[in-house]
Amino acid sequence: MKNLKLLIIIFILTIFKFNYSFALVEIDITRGNLDPLPIAVSPLSLDDKSKNDFKNQLNLEDLGLEISKVVENNLKNTGLFNTINREAYLQKPDIAHLKPRFEDWALIKAQALITGKVSSLTLNEKNMLKVEFRLWDVLAAKEMMALSFTTTPNNWRRVGHVISDKVYGTLTGEEGYFDTRIIYVAETGPKTQRIKKLAIMDQDGFNTKYLTLGNELVLTPRFDPTSQKVVYMSFFKNKPRVYYLDIEKGEQRVVGDFPGMTFAPRFSPDGKKIIMSLAKDGNSEIWTRDLETGIQIQLTNHPSIDTSPSYSPNGKFITFNSDRSGYQQIYVMKNDGSSVKRISFGKGIYGTPVWSPRGDLIAFTKLHKGEFYIGVMRIDGTGERLLTKNFYQEAPSWAPNGRVIIFYRETKTNEKGEGFSAKLWSIDLTGYNERLVKTETDASDPSWSSLLGN
Repeated sequence: MKNLKLLIIIFILTIFKFNYSFALVEIDITRGNLDPLPIAVSPLSLDDKSKNDFKNQLNLEDLGLEISKVVENNLKNTGLFNTINREAYLQKPDIAHLKPRFEDWALIKAQALITGKVSSLTLNEKNMLKVEFRLWDVLAAKEMMALSFTTTPNNWRRVGHVISDKVYGTLTGEEGYFDTRIIYVAETGPKTQRIKKLAIMDQDGFNTKYLTLGNELVLTPRFDPTSQKVVYMSFFKNKPRVYYLDIEKGEQRVVGDFPGMTFAPRFSPDGKKIIMSLAKDGNSEIWTRDLETGIQIQLTNHPSIDTSPSYSPNGKFITFNSDRSGYQQIYVMKNDGSSVKRISFGKGIYGTPVWSPRGDLIAFTKLHKGEFYIGVMRIDGTGERLLTKNFYQEAPSWAPNGRVIIFYRETKTNEKGEGFSAKLWSIDLTGYNERLVKTETDASDPSWSSLLGN
């Protein structure tokens, strides 16, 4: 586990300039992007001096092509960009990187162009990979940005994600979300005998690693703010426990053995506490536990069921769901448990509220007339928008830029109980870019990390 975190060893900023005070792509969260920006991602060319420098690995030319594919797929999956088929390109990658013939790229309708170059070098007697890329505004015939990275060769996929983040940020004015990971529950076996393991992968579904063996049931994994530690539930001899796992070090410890049932543990924004609901005598309340001192504080005290707590990004407020109004709704309170206020008033049952990392919205699951919805509302409960509905879906989790939500969806079984599956899906705030997220097995309970460079 020590090498689980992929680190860029050197990040060299050669040029970083903007020629515009506005973005080429405008994001309207109330509707879909009906006119994606046409963008060309030229394969990263090979520095002639670096041919065949890497032995027993992908050669540099292959690496350049694969990195460009990572960037292309990331941008295409946002729904904001229309990537142009490289067979239509009229200029060779190496020449385009030096100086694009903008009229050639405009001819194939590209409005933005990404070019790059890969080369090798030796640093501290180690083979290293150097990647350069440039972003061009085709219509204005100007360079928008140029960056250079030096890293280990096996880090090439992450380089592609970092490039994607820089391009996305420049063209949209929003922070990217590609250099991230997703932790989830990997599921195998029939519905009545599921084996559930803790798994982690890059946000595009690659580099999957399994963190538990499947001997014990695991539920609700959640990242801490650094994205290197996880808190999750597991059942040891049918007794619920909350575990704390350091992914990088591979170290795991029990946070505590709690009387009764424990639900939905999450980290506080500073990573020093976890918040969760503890059930006793048929009732559940919201508690916090200091990870260093072990001190527990009860925040709610009500005969109803209070569960699924989530902190606001500044840590001053908490959202949770409760049936204290007669049926399950979403509430907000201060971080000391005071000033409890109901914010959901629509028809149906609301649950699993999660505060956006931007602080402006709360995502939730809603059950109404036999359909499950994933939706968002403002933090005062106004502006409710339902993004997607299905037979069964829940557990929304935000991308770190607060513009995309990942969740899981189950399918119906047939009369024999066959055909069951659970898959991860993502959707942006427009509700128009819904897509299946690739996983090696069935999957549930996703949690999206913060940017790994943060």
